[in-house]
Amino acid sequence: MTPPAVNRPFLSPTTRIRVWYGLLAIIMAVFVVRLFYLQVIRYNHYHIAALQTQLKQYEIPPARGIIEAHEGDQVVPIVLNEPRYTLFADPKYVKDPAQAAGKIQGNIGGDYSQYINVMKQNSRYAVLAKKLTKEQKDKLDKLNLLGIGTREEDYRTYPQGPLAAQLLGFVNDEGQGKYGLEQYLNKELQGTPGELKAITDAQGVPLAANKDNVLKAPKSGDRVTMTIDIAMQRQAEDILKAGLDAAKSKSGGAIIMDPYTGAIKAMANYPTYNPGEFYKVTDANAFNNNDVSSPLEVGSIMKPLTAAAALNQGVVNANTTYFDPSRFTIGDATVTNIEEDGGPGTRSISDILSLSLNTGATWLLMQMGGGEVNQKARDAWHDYMVNHYQFGKPTGIEQGYEAGGSIPDPDKGFGLNIQYANTAFGQGMTATPLQMGAALSSLVNGGTYYQPHLIDRTTAADGRITTKQPTIIKNGVVSANVSTTLVGFLENVINRNHITYGMPNLRSQFMIGGKTGTAQIAKPTGGYYEDKYNGMFMGFVGGNKAQYVIVVRVDQPGITGYAGSKAAAPIFGNLTNMLIDNFGVLPKS
Repeated sequence: MTPPAVNRPFLSPTTRIRVWYGLLAIIMAVFVVRLFYLQVIRYNHYHIAALQTQLKQYEIPPARGIIEAHEGDQVVPIVLNEPRYTLFADPKYVKDPAQAAGKIQGNIGGDYSQYINVMKQNSRYAVLAKKLTKEQKDKLDKLNLLGIGTREEDYRTYPQGPLAAQLLGFVNDEGQGKYGLEQYLNKELQGTPGELKAITDAQGVPLAANKDNVLKAPKSGDRVTMTIDIAMQRQAEDILKAGLDAAKSKSGGAIIMDPYTGAIKAMANYPTYNPGEFYKVTDANAFNNNDVSSPLEVGSIMKPLTAAAALNQGVVNANTTYFDPSRFTIGDATVTNIEEDGGPGTRSISDILSLSLNTGATWLLMQMGGGEVNQKARDAWHDYMVNHYQFGKPTGIEQGYEAGGSIPDPDKGFGLNIQYANTAFGQGMTATPLQMGAALSSLVNGGTYYQPHLIDRTTAADGRITTKQPTIIKNGVVSANVSTTLVGFLENVINRNHITYGMPNLRSQFMIGGKTGTAQIAKPTGGYYEDKYNGMFMGFVGGNKAQYVIVVRVDQPGITGYAGSKAAAPIFGNLTNMLIDNFGVLPKS
């Protein structure tokens, strides 16, 4: 049976076309709205998301400041920057770490497993190798490894080798200055890094012309000019090494400074090292500048300072004499002299220095107290040590790890009187060779304490020059008359003892003065070793006035005799001859 016919509405062709156009319009409207939402309303969200995968931020390292020094009338660099290359990976783009590691090792060597581990890090910048040469860099660039690149960086180079190593310090693999000038002036030498934000393609290659790149140029570090003279520094190091060998000592130091400005002209240390190969050093003590960082009990080179303090207080004068009993009992302790003192007798202030009388230094301290070692004497001597001679605090010289030494409190502790008697001849207190040199400078230049310094001037990246002016820490350390008197006393020490000091051919047309020091070495548990000594010598050379102040330190010499006169004094004598022969010391007029 045939079903009945169904009546369906009839759509004309025109209506159907309109329906389709309507549907298309709706679909297009949906796309337009969606695109508007994505590209306008949600633009920042998706822009940031895209940049997270395509934007790399690089730090552009600045050129570290060059360090220079004087060489006669010229200034020459002693620390430079050498371009080397860092090999790095962006692990996101390294598809096969094992294959990449094999190619890298095949061209520059290294640890294959370490390369793989680095390339598996969760980082966008992982360092594979440092300090590559240009030849190594060119080989790696030719491999065209995806996600592997090189970056040029400056590394320190030291054209003078180990010269002035402790003064300079070094720069470690992280770009931080360590020890010496490199540490003290790290911020000034380091400069300011630049910034590069680079849009990359899908392979991580920066699109240098992209308008979204942001570049901030790096600012180079300051150029630093030191006060030292290279030729003087080299000769001082040679003389020190020869003198230590002769004295059978394993370590020591020497300082040459200008007493009228505080400028250091040479500062030698032994043992030494090459700052360009700091990583080869097995004993970190070699990094220390012991002239500024290792205080010690200075021994009898303190006696000129004790005499100057007593003279300046007016408790004695240049012509004062006294009876020296050759021993003083203070509390339950006894102060005695060396065997060669000549025994009890009438002595002068000059004799105290030329005979190196411990009892004489103690007697001077007694005069500060009205005739005995007491609170008044302790306070007066403490004032001179701390406020006149600046002991017990760093000088502020441009060196990492400078030490200030120690001065006992005049009011606290036990056995203060004997303790202060000991300080009068350089035991029971500590100071660095630099502190002693600065103090002596103030005594021979008329009474002005200048801050020791190693920097002559700095030149900023913009060419602005800052010249270091002498900094006066204290005027009136002693009077001009006391200064003149003390210079004469110290000249007399050399005139009477130069043969003993290993200076047989005394150059009398020049003004040479100084004082030895032999100090017992303190035990860590208290007291002193009976057979261990350090030797020191402190003095000056000039014509009508002191032109250079010199301090020599010899640690535990292995020869017989007093460490100051037998080990340190010959080095002082050779340094004075070097300065007279080569560095413009004028004879007396």
